[in-house]
Amino acid sequence: MISGNYTDLPNGYLETINKGIEYVRRLRGSMTSGIGPRGEAAARLKNEIETADAIVIGAGAGLSTAAGFRYDGERFDKWFSDFSRAYGIRDMYSGGFYPYPSKEISWAFFARNIYVNRYLDPPKPVYEELYALVKDKDYFAITTNVDHCFQKAGFDKTRLFYTQGDYGLFQSTDPANRKTYDNEEWVDRAMEAQGFVRNEKGLFEAPENGSVKMEIPTELLPKCPDDGRDFTMNLRSDDSFVEDEGWHRASAAYSDFLKRHQGLHVLFLEIGVGMNTPVIVKYPFWQMTSENPKAVYACLNFSEAYCPQQIEKRSICMEGDCADIISRLAQSR
Repeated sequence: MISGNYTDLPNGYLETINKGIEYVRRLRGSMTSGIGPRGEAAARLKNEIETADAIVIGAGAGLSTAAGFRYDGERFDKWFSDFSRAYGIRDMYSGGFYPYPSKEISWAFFARNIYVNRYLDPPKPVYEELYALVKDKDYFAITTNVDHCFQKAGFDKTRLFYTQGDYGLFQSTDPANRKTYDNEEWVDRAMEAQGFVRNEKGLFEAPENGSVKMEIPTELLPKCPDDGRDFTMNLRSDDSFVEDEGWHRASAAYSDFLKRHQGLHVLFLEIGVGMNTPVIVKYPFWQMTSENPKAVYACLNFSEAYCPQQIEKRSICMEGDCADIISRLAQSR
């Protein structure tokens, strides 16, 4: 049980990052795609999921992309075609950095962005299928994703650690304020102010005439109720990111889970993690597999499934669409 002042809790985030970086610094030899016939990888992974004492899931952007949470293409065109015509942006990610002419326009963009990527379900049931695979196991999930998909799919929130923030949270621009604030009510009002309407399922969509505004009223600009300062997103981009009490308790829960399973048969299941943030999941998973002879490392990635030679005999590397891999595993249960 984790209790006491959260600032005194163990920090699994920094603990694992530091160990992972040190492990990579000492690495010798090349990377490998694992051993054994590629066709047997799925059967090996299925067996590991069934027999492991514990499973630690590490998820990156590739998992949500596989679930259909793309920032470009059809989803972008559906919700941001007017922004594209007006400002030339081509995807939701780059649109978040565009210097819009006013705060009212900028926050209109972010209201849509938050709604689409936080409060809507992904098009494909990848997270639900992953949950079906591990729900009866002793599991914990750490992710750099900020879309809340794990919890929406049924994962226990006490077994989740969102390291980089949450689209569903605001933080004050006052650096002394270390709290976060739910934004769902504000997002609803900002979507309505732009002209979006609820359909029979309670979901926002453009009105029949297709006309929506690209700005919100000045009085709707989000302000912190405690200090009156402007709000910003609770997303890690620099050292102003607020690691609030919930963040610290999740970090401590991660640390506690790892310590309780030291020396046991642990499956470190990495899904969709690229090289943008390898220090958070990939490097620590390599290090923890290396130090525990009973541990197994599995890497599911569209095109970058590999591991250090030192752990290749206890690694399962599978390249391809993570949605297809997880679906096949779920159907074979």
